[in-house]
Amino acid sequence: MDYKKLQNGSDIRGVALEGIEGQNVNLTEDVCRDIGRGFALWLTKKTGKTEGVRVAIGRDSRLSGENLAKWLSSALVEQGIDVTDFGMASTPAMFMATVTEGYNFDGTVMITASHLPFNRNGFKFFTNAGGLESSDIKEILAFAESDEKTGLCQGKYRTGEFMDKYSEILADKIRAATGEERPLEGFKIVVDAGNGAGGFYVDKVLKPLGAETAGSRFLDPDGSFPNHIPNPENKEAMESITEAVRETSADLGIIFDTDVDRAGAVLSDGSELNRNRIIAMLSAILLREHPGTTIVTDSITSEGLAKFIAEKGGIHHRFKRGYRNVINESIRLNKEGHDSQLAIETSGHGALKENYFLDDGAYLVTKLLIELARGRKNGYTLESLIETLEEPAESVEFRMNIELSDFKEYGQNVIEELKAYAEKKEGWSLAPSNFEGVRVNLDKTCGNGWFLLRLSLHDPLLPLNIESADVGGAKKIVGELSAFIAQYDKLDAKTLLDFAK
Repeated sequence: MDYKKLQNGSDIRGVALEGIEGQNVNLTEDVCRDIGRGFALWLTKKTGKTEGVRVAIGRDSRLSGENLAKWLSSALVEQGIDVTDFGMASTPAMFMATVTEGYNFDGTVMITASHLPFNRNGFKFFTNAGGLESSDIKEILAFAESDEKTGLCQGKYRTGEFMDKYSEILADKIRAATGEERPLEGFKIVVDAGNGAGGFYVDKVLKPLGAETAGSRFLDPDGSFPNHIPNPENKEAMESITEAVRETSADLGIIFDTDVDRAGAVLSDGSELNRNRIIAMLSAILLREHPGTTIVTDSITSEGLAKFIAEKGGIHHRFKRGYRNVINESIRLNKEGHDSQLAIETSGHGALKENYFLDDGAYLVTKLLIELARGRKNGYTLESLIETLEEPAESVEFRMNIELSDFKEYGQNVIEELKAYAEKKEGWSLAPSNFEGVRVNLDKTCGNGWFLLRLSLHDPLLPLNIESADVGGAKKIVGELSAFIAQYDKLDAKTLLDFAK
């Protein structure tokens, strides 16, 4: 097979189990062993070590995880790598195992496919410099396709545990910030882990800090995901944690994705804290701690968020979709002397400068809990931190398939022609400093909002995001756009055109 097809940006992903029609298993034992050998080659060349190279492996709750871990471990050991299998873990914890004193692994691997269906799985790789880049994944897969070996003597395999230490780091951060041993005493906090790897947060972080957690849901790992997809962007998942907050009259509800690199929340009034709202919350906290800092977000954040960040004294830097894109852009700004404390996507991928620019859902939640405890002391609530955030009356997304094998050229052509069209259309104006696709602001007569048309990072899709400050404004914007979109016969825009009727 063509191993390059397994690359998904800075990760490797594939089909690990039968069960969905038309999706054939491509993460076979042989493939996983080749990937293990490829990573061993990449890591030994990267470190320059000829002995004592240490790798830790973790996995989320997926049904295929144990087998993939076994195959990967075996291949690494054969190539001279000393492997420690942590079993169930979170993606952020696997990075922390490279930088935590007493552990300091040369590299780590997390076996996960984030929120994808039960039959999928994959690999994320880390060194103490952070997650690997797409160029590193290309190199690993090229090694996997080759017959090259490290030539090192066989390594050793053992099992280990890191989640206790990782949880202790999070709990101690809350203690240090609040000055209390049990700062969550008297708070009711519920968690929905969606049967992913995030259930640890209840017993290992919240309870030791004094929180009441009765009413938490789906904490036990189950890779068939019988209750809902573990995904803060999923409507059913957010309804589940919202229901738990209302049923228990909780002070805060927390939801994680499968491997805990993303999180969302529900406030005590039952309002969701995700997308623009969680970015606003974290921005408010960090701008108080670091006045004037730059907040880097993806391209589809709202005008209300930009205004909110400016009012708080910050700089909003809207960049490209893709969590590695926003993280790398924030790192670039810091290197150039512009302080940027937060890089975050509307998907919930958020990384803080103070935490190695690691996208860690549990760490974001930890920041919220510190603020929850401080608010009780100082007479404010989490809700009050974002009370001035202007939110759109309507927000919709359309995902239009490009029905061509050479979709990138076609999609880019649509974007360029729309850009030229927008420059001439009355009531439309191109957004300044746009780094992805075409973003257009529309005046009150044309829908009082904005739209962004961009080309998907990996799929034959043109996603179109629309927001309006008026009820009925989204339909007006779609109506403005529909005549232009309808002329492209290789673009499946039926849903968009039906919406305009």
